[in-house]
Formats: sequence, structure tokens, C-alpha cells
Amino acid sequence: MSTPNPNPSNAANPAATQANKNKIRRNLKTRHLSMIAIGGSIGTGLFMASGSAIHLAGPGGALAAYAAIGLMVYFLMTSLGEMATYLPVSGSFSTYAAKFVDPSLGYALGWNYWFSWVITVAVDISIAALVITYWEPMRFMPPWGWSLLFFGLIVLLNLLSVEAFGESEYWFALIKVVTVVVFLGVGVLTIFGILGGSYVGLANFTVGEAPFLGGGFSGSLLTMLGVFLIAGFSFQGTELIGITAGESENPKESIPKAIKQVFWRILIFYILSIFVIGLLIPYTSPELLGAENVSEIAKSPFTLVFERAGLAMAAAVMNAVILTSILSAGNSGMYASVRMLYAMGKSGMAYKSFRKVNRFGVPVRSVLATAAVVLALFLIEIFNDNAYQYILAASGLTGFIAWLGIAISHYRFRRAYIAQGLDLKALDYRAKWFPFGPLIALVMCVLVILGQDTQLVMSGEVDWERIVVTYMGLPIFFGFYLYHKLRYRTHLIPLEEVDLGDEEDEDEEDE
Repeated sequence: MSTPNPNPSNAANPAATQANKNKIRRNLKTRHLSMIAIGGSIGTGLFMASGSAIHLAGPGGALAAYAAIGLMVYFLMTSLGEMATYLPVSGSFSTYAAKFVDPSLGYALGWNYWFSWVITVAVDISIAALVITYWEPMRFMPPWGWSLLFFGLIVLLNLLSVEAFGESEYWFALIKVVTVVVFLGVGVLTIFGILGGSYVGLANFTVGEAPFLGGGFSGSLLTMLGVFLIAGFSFQGTELIGITAGESENPKESIPKAIKQVFWRILIFYILSIFVIGLLIPYTSPELLGAENVSEIAKSPFTLVFERAGLAMAAAVMNAVILTSILSAGNSGMYASVRMLYAMGKSGMAYKSFRKVNRFGVPVRSVLATAAVVLALFLIEIFNDNAYQYILAASGLTGFIAWLGIAISHYRFRRAYIAQGLDLKALDYRAKWFPFGPLIALVMCVLVILGQDTQLVMSGEVDWERIVVTYMGLPIFFGFYLYHKLRYRTHLIPLEEVDLGDEEDEDEEDE
């Protein structure tokens, strides 16, 4: 292996220049990483689903659920941050699981995550078409036409350089952040009577149907678990910061900084937003329960607060923000699935051709292959809705499974690091509260996964079709795992044999 050239000038090192042409480019800045993670977690989960969470569990219950899941996400992000700073690769937790735990686990996590985001992109382009036709002038084109137009835009952004993706996500996310900040400002002005609208007050937090849990809690513990699920889905996307680590400009500095910024911003946005909604809208209001999907923009708690404050066109503005959120999610999903496929091509978990990049550092073949599958799924959705419902159900648990993989991988990484006699002080970023952090996150992930359908549990009935649809993601994940395990006879890697070295870049330029 050649000795690194201390001179950063590419002109003085033609070999380095040629090598850089054959690799993905580390051109994502800290502001890109921060906004990508924020954009991945602030979206319809906050703008729409927060209302149903408050209605189901009361404002106190919703705050407790989001705070608990936020704590779990904090531990997961610090775990991911430690590994991503030490080994910044596009494959992220798939690569970490394969190196630190078992290659079969890495294989299952990688393909499961790729499959999930492919389905998500197909869903997002369909929903985006529904959202844009909220405006009557936009109905000149059929919904499938809008879907294809949005899909083309997403593919184009991912075919351009990683800087183009980073900049597009930065501005997409900024729109959402500004919306939340404006909402909090309007909410505070309403609470103090400066703007119009009713003020329910802390009384909304002191009454509830479950007094053993304290005021402001509605329903049972199983209901609370259901709200944990809503909160968990809302926070999903924060793990994207691990995927972007492979193209971070300076991962040793930008990843820890981004993790610290992102966690507190997200938690504050969610907690403060729910608190403001709880002060302004009675949790018993049926309007909150209606805000579960984008077809109910007018019933979004954000829209309700804006309208009650006397702001005209609130629904139209929120519709535009929701559209931006969905396109951002589709763009990020495409990026995540492409980079995961690229990383699996490098590691031999997918065809080697997927590791090839063009002269701009873009894995074009991975982009085109992923786009083809997204398009196929979109066509299935149009022509066979029943089949598509099962495909969609298969991806339901993927985010939580990925989080489980992060917790397990970090636990093994840290134990291997110590077992091999390495000094923890040498780590550029160290996760706090080890081993309690990853263990707490692991237990909470398992709890949320098992409690996916609380209504089914409360009914006491055995509905096999509903059980299959709810938990379909688990057998698919284990199917990937067992296939690789039986074919390659892999085993749990002993701590002393865990490879803690850097990966060699094996990118190849497209011919």
C-alpha cells in the first residue's frame, strides 16, 4: 500500500488525482450532514401524525413517548457516530455488522434497508402526486403523470454529483425547519393572547382517562406503546447520517458535530411542537385524529393552529411544506438505497458492477438499477393494489431492524476494541454511557417491534392475515440472514478476530 502524500495538491500527485476520479467524492459538508439528518426525521410524522399521537395518549402521554424514543435515538446516533467517525463508509451499519458481528447479519441489514427505501421512494412519488393535486390548477395532469415527473427529478438529482444531492437536501430541510420555527413562534404568540385563537392551557395536561399514569395521559399502557410506534416512525431517517459518512468532507469533525446538533434540534422541535399543540388544541378534539395522512392537510395540527391564529391560506402553505417534505424523503431514500447497493457491490454482497462510479464519483449503475426497481413497484401499485399492500407491509419494520443492527454492531465494536488492547482515548468520538446506551436502545427497539399492532393485542382475537401483514418484515429479514448463513456458513466473529482496520477503496470508474 502506498504511503499517503502529505502534499494536498493534486497537481503534484497525478496518481492521487487519477485515484480520486475512481472513488466516491468526500464533498458533503457539516451543514449538509446536519440538514440531511434533520430532513430525514422532520416530515409528515411531525406535521401530520403528531395530532393522532396527542389524541390517543393525551399531550402528557405524547410528550413522554416522544421523549423516550428521542432518548433511544440519542443513544443510537452516538453509537453510529462512534463507528462512522472511526470507519466512515457508505455501507454504514451493514458494513459495521458484517465486520464487527457476522457477515450474514450485514448482508441481511443491507438488503433489507435497500428494499425498504426502494419501496419508500415508490410510495413517496405516489403521495406527492396526491398532495400537488390539492391545488385545482394542478389537476390538468393525471396523478401518475405527476408521479413520473417527480420520479424523474429525484433520479436526476441522484445522477448529479453528491454536492447536488447535498445542496438539494439542505434547502428541502431548511424549508421544514423554518416552518417549525414559525409554528412555534405563532403558537407562543397565540398562548399569550397576541394573536387570535383559543387557549386551552395546562388543563389539557391535567385530565386524562388513565389517572394511574398521571394527568394528561389518555388510554392504557398499550395505547402508549402504540404512540411509541408513531414516535419511532417519526424519528426514522436520523440513521442517514451514517450513510452520508462515506462522502463526508471531514468525517472526524463533521459527524460528531452533526450528531450533537441534529439530536437536540430534532428533540426540541418535536417536544416544543407537541407542547404548543397540547396548550392550544384539546386532545379530545376529533380534528386531531383526522390528521393521519396527507389527504387531511386541513386537519394537520399545524394547519389548525395557523388557522385559529387568523393566518389565511394556512392549509395551502402547509400543503406546500408537506409536498417539500415528501420530495425530500424520496430524494434521501433514493440516495440511501443507491449508496447501500454501491457498498454491497464493494463488499461482494451484490454484483461487483454496482461498485463502479463515473468520473463525478456517482455510482451510476446502482442509481439506474435502483430506479428500475422503484419504477416496477410503482407500476405494481397502479395495476395491482392488493399485491402492493403486501410489498409495502414487508418494509414496515425495516427502520427498527436497522436501529437494532446499529446497537448490536456498536456493542460488539467497543468490546472488540477493548479486547484487542486498543486505547479508547484514541477514538476521535466516543459514545457516552456504554454499554447502557446500546443495550437500552436494543431493548426499546425490541419492545416497539413486538408492539407493532396494539389494537390487535387489545382485541384479544387472532387475525392471522393482520398478523402476517404487520410482522411480514421479520421473516423477510430472517430470510436474507438464513440464505447467506446457509450458503456461506458464516459465524459470529470472535472479538479478537474482528477486523478493526480501514476498508480499502476498490471503486472503479465506469468505462
